[in-house]
Amino acid sequence: MRKNKKDTSLSPPIILFLLVLLLPSISAFVGHGLTDAEARFIRRRQLLYYIDENGDRGEHVYVDPSYQFSNSHLKDAYIALQAWKHAILSDPYNMTANWVGPDVCNYSNVFCAPAPYDSYLTVVAGIDLNHGDIAGYLPEELGLLVDLSLFHVNSNRFCGTLPHKFEQLKLLHELDISNNRFEGKFPEVLLKLPALKFLDIRYNEFEGSVPKEIFDLPLDALFINSNRFQFQIPDNIGNSPVSVLVLANNKFGGCLPASIANMSKTLNEIILMNNGLDSCIPPELGLLKSLTVLDVSFNKLMGPLPENFDELEKIEQLDVAHNMLTGDIPESICHLPNLKNFTYSYNFFTSEPSVCLHLSSYNDRRNCLPWRPNQRSSKQCDFFKSHHVDCDAFQCKKFVLPSPPPPPPSPPPPSPPPPSPPPPSPPPPSPPPPSPPPPSPPPPSPPPPSPPPPSPPPPSPPPPSPPPPSPPSYEVSPEDRYLSPPPPPYSEVSQPPPSYEVSPEDRYLSPPPPLIIPVWHYGSPPPPVQKHSTPPPYSY
Repeated sequence: MRKNKKDTSLSPPIILFLLVLLLPSISAFVGHGLTDAEARFIRRRQLLYYIDENGDRGEHVYVDPSYQFSNSHLKDAYIALQAWKHAILSDPYNMTANWVGPDVCNYSNVFCAPAPYDSYLTVVAGIDLNHGDIAGYLPEELGLLVDLSLFHVNSNRFCGTLPHKFEQLKLLHELDISNNRFEGKFPEVLLKLPALKFLDIRYNEFEGSVPKEIFDLPLDALFINSNRFQFQIPDNIGNSPVSVLVLANNKFGGCLPASIANMSKTLNEIILMNNGLDSCIPPELGLLKSLTVLDVSFNKLMGPLPENFDELEKIEQLDVAHNMLTGDIPESICHLPNLKNFTYSYNFFTSEPSVCLHLSSYNDRRNCLPWRPNQRSSKQCDFFKSHHVDCDAFQCKKFVLPSPPPPPPSPPPPSPPPPSPPPPSPPPPSPPPPSPPPPSPPPPSPPPPSPPPPSPPPPSPPPPSPPPPSPPSYEVSPEDRYLSPPPPPYSEVSQPPPSYEVSPEDRYLSPPPPLIIPVWHYGSPPPPVQKHSTPPPYSY
C-alpha cells in the first residue's frame, strides 16, 4: 500500500498573511523603478567598497599547483590578471577570452619583455585593452604587476576608483584610463608613481579638487579634461614640464596664473576651453614661444588681446571665441608666420585688420565689427563700449621674472706684498775677530801650570740674516686658502620638447604619446569600436 505523501502546500490563511506582509514592498517596485540615485548607491556599494575575505577589494585567486612559472613575477602577473578577469562583468569583443592558464605572455593584449633591471628576467610590461567596451572594475591585485610600464584601458565601461595598490607600479610610464566611468576624488595614488610621463584621465566622473602636486610631477603630457573637477588653477602650474596640457571642460574660475610663463621652453599645446575663467587674458601667455595650439574659448575672459601675442611665432591654432573680449584685433597677430586657424567669434571686438580675412581659416561672427556680416546688435555693442574693463580689478598675481642667481662673491683684492725691510745698517766697529793661527808643529810637552790669561773680548754679533722670502699671495682670504675651489656652476642642456606626429585637427581628440613609447592610438572615442592594437614594444 502506498504511503501518502506529506502535504507541503500552504493553507489559504498563511498565503493571505504573507501577501499582506509583502504588499508594501511589491507596490514600491511596481509603482516605480530604481532612481538614478538608488542605482548609483548600489553600484558604489558593489564596486567601490567591495571587501573580499582577505580584507581587500578584489578576487581571491586560486593557483593550480601544477602550473609552472619561469619566475615569481609571472606568477604574480597570473594572480593579478585572473583577479581582473573575475572583476570583468562584460567583455563583448572577447578581448580577455584566452586569459586562461599560466602562460600570461600569450594572453591577448598583454605584452611581456625583459625587465629593465635584469635582461634575463621576463615580465609583463604592458596591457592595452583600448576600445574594448569592457564593463567591470580594477581589483587591488593589479598592484602585483610591479614591472608594468604601460596601462591603457581607454574607451571602456570600467567604473569605481583606482586601486590603492597602484602605488606599487614604480615603473609605470603611461597611464590612460580615459573615457570610462571612474568616479570619486582625484586618485592621489597617481602622485606616487615616479616614472609616470603620460597621464590621461579625461572623460570620467572624477570630482572635487585637483592636488597642486600634480603640477610638480615630471610629466610630458597631462589630460584631466571633461571631468567634474572644481578648483582654481594653482600658482605652481608653471612648475610643470609638460608639452601638452589639457584642462578643458571643468569648473575652475578665477585667474590663469602668471607663472605659466615659466613653461615657455616646454609647452607646445594648452587647452583651457570651458573652464569658467573670469579675468583678463594674462600677457604671460605671449611668452610661450614654443606654443603651437592655444585654446581659451568658452570662458568669461574680458579685456583686449595682449599685444605680445605677436611673439607666438610657432602658433598654428588660436581660439579665443565665446568670451567677452573687447578692443581691436592686433594686426601683428594675423601676420604670424605659422597661424592657420584664428577663431575670435562671439566676443565684442570693434576692429579687425583686413589681413586677418586672408588666413586659411578664421571666424569673426558675433562681434561688433562694422561692415561685417552676422555681428551683434548695436545695443549690445554700445553697452560694452561704455564700460571700460579694468584688468587690475581682478587682482590676478603678476608674473615676476625669476631673479638671476647672485653672482659669486668677488675674490678679495690681492694682499699687497709685505714692505721690504730697510737695508741693514752697518754694524758698529768692533775689533776684527782673531784670525786663525797658522799651522805650527806639534807643541812640546806642556809647561808647568801658570795663571790663565785674560779672556778675549766677546765676538761682535753676526750681521743680520737676510729677510725671509715673502709668502705666496693668494686671491682668497687666509681662512679659505686650504679649501678646494668651488665647482663650476652646473648647467643642464635642455632637451627639445618631443614632437608628435598628429595632424592639427586631431590634437584635441588624440593625445599623442611621449617619444619613449611608440605611438599608439590615444583618441578618446565617441562610441567604442573594436580595435586590436599591435603589441607595443616595451621600453624604459
